[in-house]
Amino acid sequence: MLAVGALALSACSGSAPEPTATSTGTPDPEATLSVGLVLEPTNLDIRHTSGAALEQILVDNIYEGLVTRTQDNEITERLASSYEISPDGLTYTFTLNEGVTFHDGTAMTSADVVASYQTVKSDATVQGNAEFAGVSAITAPDPATVVITLAQPDQNFLFVLTGPAGLVFKNGDTTDLKTAENGTGPFILERWAKGSAITFDRFDTYWGDPATIGEVVFQYIPDFTAGVNAALDGTLDVLTAVDPNLVPQLEDSGDFRITTGRTTDKATLAFNNAKAPLDDVKVREALRLAIDHEALVEAVGAGQTLYGPIPELDPGYEDLSELAPYDPARAKELLAEAGHEELDLTLTIPSFYGTTVAQVLISDLSKVGVSLEVNRVEFATWLEDVYTNHDYELSFVLHVEPRDFGNWANPDYYFNYDNPEVQRLYQESQTEIDPEKSAELLAEAARMVSEDHAADWLYNGATLTALTPAVSGFPEDSINSRINLAGVTKSAD
Repeated sequence: MLAVGALALSACSGSAPEPTATSTGTPDPEATLSVGLVLEPTNLDIRHTSGAALEQILVDNIYEGLVTRTQDNEITERLASSYEISPDGLTYTFTLNEGVTFHDGTAMTSADVVASYQTVKSDATVQGNAEFAGVSAITAPDPATVVITLAQPDQNFLFVLTGPAGLVFKNGDTTDLKTAENGTGPFILERWAKGSAITFDRFDTYWGDPATIGEVVFQYIPDFTAGVNAALDGTLDVLTAVDPNLVPQLEDSGDFRITTGRTTDKATLAFNNAKAPLDDVKVREALRLAIDHEALVEAVGAGQTLYGPIPELDPGYEDLSELAPYDPARAKELLAEAGHEELDLTLTIPSFYGTTVAQVLISDLSKVGVSLEVNRVEFATWLEDVYTNHDYELSFVLHVEPRDFGNWANPDYYFNYDNPEVQRLYQESQTEIDPEKSAELLAEAARMVSEDHAADWLYNGATLTALTPAVSGFPEDSINSRINLAGVTKSAD
């Protein structure tokens, strides 16, 4: 959770990500690329385990689906050379690329796709099972064609196929996916040193354009300062999720360039809408008006303000800044009207998020008579207390998944936000065939959620990445959710 078409599209093959800055050296096709990441997966079974840490490295590199998405979150073909959607939005017909093989050398056919997707639909333990509830049939008219039929239109279904639910696995495979793999992607798993690093090697008989690097080593360094030190001592070629406060150390060394990438990370100050005093809309609005969002973004050092539940990269985005302008005087008035001229609240926050956001919130809220106690907990505790048991007042996490507005239409989600009109609009947006009309419905629902002050969206996160001059083509945007490495190069000089 933390850390997440029209009628016909033309053919294409396995594609590399859009390039960023270019190295001036000669690419070395056998080079080893060392990439620093923060969050290590608990296991590699992307079929049964959720989390951005798995999608980040496995999707597009090890495993592939019929379709995938670009850094801009646009949907594009992958294992499918083309697809068509019927005018009524119920039938999806995919034509498969030729020559696709699994890493064990077995040819992939439509039977593998059907088996993979039937498992998603029938097995409640598989990622994406709920999103496949509306699938009524999955068939293979021939070895190169897959037809999926829905019971009703689902505007988000094709996007669902770009995630774990859409990945294709070998029919009948007995590979232990927790520690091994048998995908179709441009890389193979070489080894996993748990607690340290995961290594991929290029898959030399890949069906599409081969990867332009020989080996990738993902080094897991949860401490931000330690990550910068590893970059400075030459251990890393790339450091992702750079702490903005540490950027000057990398820039001053002269050995790195810094890219700023867009994300769908929503820095969410959650309100427990079912727990007093947060069940009072005046209290929720007051808390939002008390926060100086511009100053908060400046303190965080990266990102942009966000005043609603949909970020700029997702359908339905609208600038909702007028709904929560910085106005501490009005915040005080609202609290007084609600009978809370002084208020004590507790903020539950996973300990790995650092102190910046909490410090700003303590300062801003104190100016309107709200005393904020910060309860820092391990992430497992946050999952148990906040996410599962809804035992909290305020909480802060980054919701990184794209197109996750459905959480606001789910009254059982940990926000405890229950608005039937929002639920109706969201349902209509998903069954609407026209993407533009669907986005309009989402925007209407998102505005309603923000008008209800169901939470405060502190900022839309940006991701800072440090790269040595030898590296070219490394993805820039949305890398918190996936890093397509097929087109990355590292120069020999």
